Amino acid sequence: MTLERIKELNPHIKIYTTKDEEFKEFGERLYGFEVDEIIKTAEKFTFPQEGSLYEASVEDFEKLSIAKEITEKCFGELKAQIGYCYGHSSFLNAFEWHTSSEVNVAVTDLILILAKRSDMENGKIDSSKAKVFFVEKGEIIEVYATSLHFCPCQVNKSGFGCVVALPEGTNTPLDIEPAKNPLMFRKNKWIIAHVENAPLIARGVVAGVYGENIEIIGE
Repeated sequence: MTLERIKELNPHIKIYTTKDEEFKEFGERLYGFEVDEIIKTAEKFTFPQEGSLYEASVEDFEKLSIAKEITEKCFGELKAQIGYCYGHSSFLNAFEWHTSSEVNVAVTDLILILAKRSDMENGKIDSSKAKVFFVEKGEIIEVYATSLHFCPCQVNKSGFGCVVALPEGTNTPLDIEPAKNPLMFRKNKWIIAHVENAPLIARGVVAGVYGENIEIIGE
């Protein structure tokens, strides 16, 4: 789907691209990586009928040459895990963050809704502070540790796919629960739910995102 069509379907939302100046405060586009092989591998996954899935570490990804490149170039030779987030999502729903950058490879066209951690006050943020970015299939980007983000949104009914690279162990269960910080949900993962996201709140996530639960309309 073209960016123009996405904008037509979402006239009330300002949609940027990663090429726009506005993206620079949230992350950067990365170059010099060969992504065809990992995209072809990801395209073999069967999407769920509804909802999204996240696998923190996918062996088939991590044995590819791009995994070594990401480890060396993006994480300074620290061990990294290469996982996959895929399925169906159309709403902002929550914000999460890590104390490290996250590298994404767009397996499909998708939308990222991003905000700045510095705009949080007492663990809360108004969704009006967020900006919406279209990411084209094949793009590889770094999302800074200072950026709030969550599950990508689809622009096609078939769903979205996004490779996710993070330091090894991120998003895995905590050794000590409950965490001293109520916003800490997994290792190296802090999260706040939108106040309308009852399922996530029921899982113990603190409600901290208020305002519109931004919805992306696709086709």
